[in-house]
Amino acid sequence: MPTLVIVGAQWGDEAKGKLVDVLGSQASLVVRYAGGNNAGHTVIADGQEYKFHLIPAGILHPGTRAIVGSGMVVCPKGLLEEWDRTILQKKDLGELIISSAAHVVFPYHRMLDSLEETARGSNKIGTTSRGIGPAYQDKVARIGIRMGEFVDPTRFAARLKDVLTAKNEMLQRFGQPALSFDELYAEYSAYADRLRPFVRDIEPMVAEAVEAGERVLLEGAQGTFLDLDSGTYPYVTSSHPVAGGACLGTGIGPRHIDSVLGVCKTYTTRVGSGPFPTELDNELGDHIRTIGKEFGTTTGRGRRIGWLDLVALRHACRLNSLSGLVVTRLDILSNFETIQVAVGYELDGERIDYLPGDVDVLARVKPIYHELPGWTGDLRPCRSMSDLPENARAYLDFMAEYTKTPVAIVSIGPDRAETIIVREDLIWG
Repeated sequence: MPTLVIVGAQWGDEAKGKLVDVLGSQASLVVRYAGGNNAGHTVIADGQEYKFHLIPAGILHPGTRAIVGSGMVVCPKGLLEEWDRTILQKKDLGELIISSAAHVVFPYHRMLDSLEETARGSNKIGTTSRGIGPAYQDKVARIGIRMGEFVDPTRFAARLKDVLTAKNEMLQRFGQPALSFDELYAEYSAYADRLRPFVRDIEPMVAEAVEAGERVLLEGAQGTFLDLDSGTYPYVTSSHPVAGGACLGTGIGPRHIDSVLGVCKTYTTRVGSGPFPTELDNELGDHIRTIGKEFGTTTGRGRRIGWLDLVALRHACRLNSLSGLVVTRLDILSNFETIQVAVGYELDGERIDYLPGDVDVLARVKPIYHELPGWTGDLRPCRSMSDLPENARAYLDFMAEYTKTPVAIVSIGPDRAETIIVREDLIWG
């Protein structure tokens, strides 16, 4: 039962999309299990750049079934724009399937997202204003509209009419005009007509693939510390990006997960508000942001930059039961004389070696750094560990030793080919 989960081991943007593309050719199913088009996965293959927000990155491999899972919230307009763009770029794609249980994002979700964020004033969370949080709120409140209802014209009309009445009341409280049912229904019915052939019950399909011993890859979005329960709450997303969310968003039971790979950068980034112990709010951070092209795929916002936080990474390894690490952006740290990594925190004058769960406490910690020697040279032509500079290998060894998690894969550039497989045995179990 070779079932593999790909999870972000930091605050997202770790290059999970590249890894899903690299391993997607080996899987019969690639299932995205959480989030919406607040996520952004960039893949570069054969010199062509692809940007995904909702479609699993495994779609680039013909013969692969790319599934939008039941744990996701889906903007129909955004999904169709992404699908049309991808088809123009590459004709020979895998099969796109959308779970009938995935929830639909509507314009009122996006409007409320933006209005609520503005109303927070100085306490902004830093959302993408794509309507993701309000869509998940409707899911929890049991008033959300699911894909199966959306593509059924009769049920969709009745559900939208009921929900829109309540949403218009909310919009009017914010001083906004009410949305027209007729206009919204006409626009979104057209999207439903196009998406209807893709919508199916996915749980039996996924279960049969697992039982048949097919390779199933479960694709996460965002990162561990944006998880609704386990992240730096309230500066989190509204779903479960951690490995446990893969079971919730696909219908696979936990005993059927064979391997979990955690993707992490050789430094740390995050987007939006919230504590960030190793943040480099200075010229060095600006330099790493520039050479690493650290700007969001979804929003274009510059990411916050910091040294690698091994305390946080070790926490992510434990939380996700990681089989191995996928280390990305090793090439970006070339030509630094020395490199810092956080190996502990100082809290109120005392050293601690764990990640505080309270964000106000986490905001007070000061990182305790260990200095490692840097390396020089262009790493992108490297194709084996022995090709890497000695100090780069030592850096990876230090990460693995501290986190007690072996390195499975190393990325030394954005292209699909710029990948070193270190431990094949850690990938599919």
